[in-house]
Amino acid sequence: MTTIASAPPTAARVLGPDELPVHAAELLADGFRVALVAGHDDGDAGLRAVYVFTGGGRRVELHVPLRREAPEVPSLAGASFAAGRFEREMRDLFGIVPVDHPLPRRLVRHFHWPRGWYPMLADAGAPPEFGDVDGPYPFRTVEGPGVYEIPVGPVHAGMIGPGHFRFSVVGETILNLKARLWFTHRGVEKLFAGRRPDQGVELAERVSGDTSVGHTVAFCQAVEDALGMAVPPNAARLRGVLLELERLYNHVADIGALCNDVGHGVLNAHAQRIRERLLRVNDAVTGHRLLRCAVHPGGATLTALPNLTWLTSIGADIAEIVALALDNSVVTDRFTGTAVLTTAQAADLGTLGYVARASGLAVDARHDHPTLPDPVPRTHHTRTDGDVLSRFLARAEEITASITLITTLVAALNGQTSATTPPPDRPPGGEAGSGVGIVEGWRGTITHRVELAADGTLTRVKIVDPSFFNWPALPVALADTIVPDFPLTNKSFNLSYPGNDL
Repeated sequence: MTTIASAPPTAARVLGPDELPVHAAELLADGFRVALVAGHDDGDAGLRAVYVFTGGGRRVELHVPLRREAPEVPSLAGASFAAGRFEREMRDLFGIVPVDHPLPRRLVRHFHWPRGWYPMLADAGAPPEFGDVDGPYPFRTVEGPGVYEIPVGPVHAGMIGPGHFRFSVVGETILNLKARLWFTHRGVEKLFAGRRPDQGVELAERVSGDTSVGHTVAFCQAVEDALGMAVPPNAARLRGVLLELERLYNHVADIGALCNDVGHGVLNAHAQRIRERLLRVNDAVTGHRLLRCAVHPGGATLTALPNLTWLTSIGADIAEIVALALDNSVVTDRFTGTAVLTTAQAADLGTLGYVARASGLAVDARHDHPTLPDPVPRTHHTRTDGDVLSRFLARAEEITASITLITTLVAALNGQTSATTPPPDRPPGGEAGSGVGIVEGWRGTITHRVELAADGTLTRVKIVDPSFFNWPALPVALADTIVPDFPLTNKSFNLSYPGNDL
């Protein structure tokens, strides 16, 4: 049976800390981006920092072994904004110190955690009891005539996660916004340790509930890479169908919510009606409204293929809602020019997904790291000005493209609903292995990296949701907007709290 590899081979290099900046600079100059940085506790061997760079369909890993008594790495924050945030995360969870970091403040470490306690270390022990708060959170203070602050959250209406937003405002104009996250560190990555890969699927499905397929496919691809195995082409197609179905039901919900935020509740009601139709399609395809229990290491199994007549009807329904929104001057006036994220800003921050594409960046793992046996046409975006309207249109255009892609994939499947290659019990050669999975989830590029012991059990899983890259862009886009535009702008980004705070 013909199979396709989940990912191209990874070039791995072991470096000393002093060598890291030179090698990283060379990769960045060659067009690579920092996709992931992970701390590792290797027991008696000490600690280790792993840097994954991706670019042009290639992957390069830099491994930096560190002494447990003084785990330090030179900071890459000056060369990569994303690397600087990963370094802060690694310091807070593993105690690995980025030397000369320009912003050496806590990122993940909660203010009631005792100093010197790092939860991802193997000997960290049980979570500490809630105790005294270690100092006030360092919000930036903006002063001047007429300046005042508006605190929002961390508890919000609905089922979204906790996040605190501190606005510094004069009149209605936002001078500065600080988004404080990481209120509910769940220790998800550590929960994978000691499990077999098939037991890790249930965790991957729950990293961020609205991205069950995206995270599960990335996890399975990483496991398959570590096991040195390939999957049948139809397994990749089945996974592709599920990824696009996940994109559909989330995008249409956002289209409705954006209309609702400018007072067009009728369109939101219809969008939610369509979302319900799509959730029923999901249930028919997998037996679960959120598309769970269909993807597993080695392949995918559906209960049925999506009914293309239904999808065509749903696509026409969505197009009508989009047209009605764009024909309404109130909607377009509020969307146009609101919360602009320029191309340069989006590139400097390393944004991903529809946020990046709406700002003119051609960033899409379906093309940059393809795993489907058939080429995926790029979606043409008619507006890339980086405003709310651009992010609204990006969703609408991707819905059309997703339905077209699903139609193509279903035709190629020719009625097949299951395709699997049984994975081996352990990595090849009886040695420990590692692998990376890269998927274009509905919010953007998802990256998982796993390490397997020689017996095939998971020893480390590092997860990167696109929201980790995109959260810093929200305050940038909101600068010089007005407070009433915050809900609208926030929804136009629609970032994940649990995907960010693992």
